This record gives sequence, structure tokens and C-alpha cells, in this order.
Amino acid sequence: MRILLIEDSFRLRELLCEAIRDAGWKIDAFALAQEGRLALEGTDYDLMLLDLGLPDEDGIAFLRSLRASKVQMPVLVLTARGAVDERIAGLDAGADDYLVKPFHNGELIARIRALTRRAPVTAMPVLEFAALQYDVASRRVTCGDEEIALAPSEKGLLELLMRNGGQVVPKPKIEHAFSEFGDERSSNAVELAVSRLRKKLDGHPTKALIETVRGVGYMMRETRG
Repeated sequence: MRILLIEDSFRLRELLCEAIRDAGWKIDAFALAQEGRLALEGTDYDLMLLDLGLPDEDGIAFLRSLRASKVQMPVLVLTARGAVDERIAGLDAGADDYLVKPFHNGELIARIRALTRRAPVTAMPVLEFAALQYDVASRRVTCGDEEIALAPSEKGLLELLMRNGGQVVPKPKIEHAFSEFGDERSSNAVELAVSRLRKKLDGHPTKALIETVRGVGYMMRETRG
């Protein structure tokens, strides 16, 4: 899962990014509404964390403009505005949930998981391919009744391949999914990640194979065995 954070406090951005990454998710963080808009133009996000007290635009107005432009991803508002009428205004503007500062990081992570579970059916909260199942909310990978232990980056790669099962996923798309703004990965990072994932899946009857399409990328296909 990739999360967009728009929060003008540098210290809070750093703390939230650390908590989100520790939970195994990707996060891109910005201080301004305009920076968030630009990020949305070039990247698909699963959820937004939005501060209402932004320096360049009121958060409520920003949220209304997103909903007016048909942006449907869940939005969790983070704000010091704790009055009931202000919470109502945020929810009426299109927020899916509201968390008043200061808050515990554990509650934030729990609310993100809850919003993911309430996501539309089209978001595929449980992915299935061949004998593999991947619960997007809990990040649990199973083959039948057996859980497969994977590192967070391996789960991210598996999710991308499963969402595009039977289709070639270009290498640049995988590199982008593995990266965050300003975080370049080494040229062989994708190859190493694919190799590690293959080895871990090989020990289970997944009936799924990660195939290399030379010069293009990778594809997950179902085997007949």
C-alpha cells in the first residue's frame, strides 16, 4: 500500500513517515496542498493522510476539490481542530475518518487498516492468484491454510505481480513501486527482490510462477502442475 501524507509540520511528517514505514507501507510526504496535487497527478495512492491547517490552502477546501474531481481514495484527516462542528465539516467535505492531534501512532495504524477494510470491492482487499492469497489490509500471505513469511518489500512485489497476474509488469513500474520520492534504488534491486521472492514461494504449492520477460519485466502466471 502506498500512502500520501500532506502535513506542514516537519517533525510530525518525520514521525509519521517512520511509523508508516515500520508498518510495512510506502509513504510520500509533502508540506503543501499544491505539492500533494502534483503527486496525485503522477502516482496512484491507496490512502491519504491530510492535515487541515496547511500554509498554502485550507485543508477543507483542498479536500472538497479532490472529491469534486472524482478522487475516491480514503482520506484520513489529521488535525488539531477538535471541535464537533469542525469534525462535521471535515466529514461533510469528503473525509472518511478524523483523528485529532495529538494521537498515538498505534491508533493511526489501526484506523488506516480499518479504512482499507472498508475500501470498495474494486480495491480487492483479498487478492487471489492460483493457490496464493494476499490480504491487503493485514498483509498476510497464505497458500491454502499455510502462511508464507515474507519481508515487507517482498509482500509489496508480490501484491504488484498478483494485481497484474497473467500480464507483464514492466521493470520501470516495479522500480517505481519500490521507490519513494527522492529515494533511488540500485539498478539490480528488482532482480534481487524477485530472486528472493521466488525462493520463498518455491517451498509452497502455490501453482504460481514468476516468469522473466527479458528486456521488459516480470509476469506471474499460473502453472498446470
